[in-house]
Amino acid sequence: MGLAQQPLELIGCIGQRTRIVPGVALRRFLSIGTILAALLIGQGELRCGEAGEPKDQTLEYRVKAAFLLNFTKFTEWPEVAFGDAKSPLSICILGTDPFGHILDQTLEGEVVNSRRVVVERIQSAPPLKACQVLFVGKPEDVAKTLATVGPNVLTVSEDEAFIRGGGMIYFLIEGGRVRFDINQTVAETAGLKLSSKLLKVARQVHGKPLEQ
Repeated sequence: MGLAQQPLELIGCIGQRTRIVPGVALRRFLSIGTILAALLIGQGELRCGEAGEPKDQTLEYRVKAAFLLNFTKFTEWPEVAFGDAKSPLSICILGTDPFGHILDQTLEGEVVNSRRVVVERIQSAPPLKACQVLFVGKPEDVAKTLATVGPNVLTVSEDEAFIRGGGMIYFLIEGGRVRFDINQTVAETAGLKLSSKLLKVARQVHGKPLEQ
């Protein structure tokens, strides 16, 4: 079984085909980026059961947590986005936290570009350089929330209005599959460079056309 098939069989399915129980084995597959690798190799999307909402929300958020980790591997931040050379790469959860311990487990021991990847939970807009990724949980006012976020922060949400209101990545479930849309223009305006590999596996890319 090749790399493209194996991760999808082990961790891609949120619905009826789920076979693996949460634990060290699942975390190992998530942490080494095989979800995104499988997408890039040519399998397309993560198959997560039949059309409609996924039945297993725990596995849904394990998949989303893995995506958050992989976003850090396919995003380039300017040095000014960090306090200093030893500062961690922080994924912050603003407001409602749908991940719970799942995100902590996924990020445990992870290092990206020589920086530890950590999770922070916050209830108000982060100070400059405190967060490199900001997951916004159910904002009451998307535009108002995003207006308080400084530059060099990759913003992510499950809110449908998020990407239209100035967010960068929007998680959605389509046909029982975890997908995401990207607003490339907003990301670049904030000083971030997204890999073309990441853009190519997005459901939709708003803004600049993909480079050939």
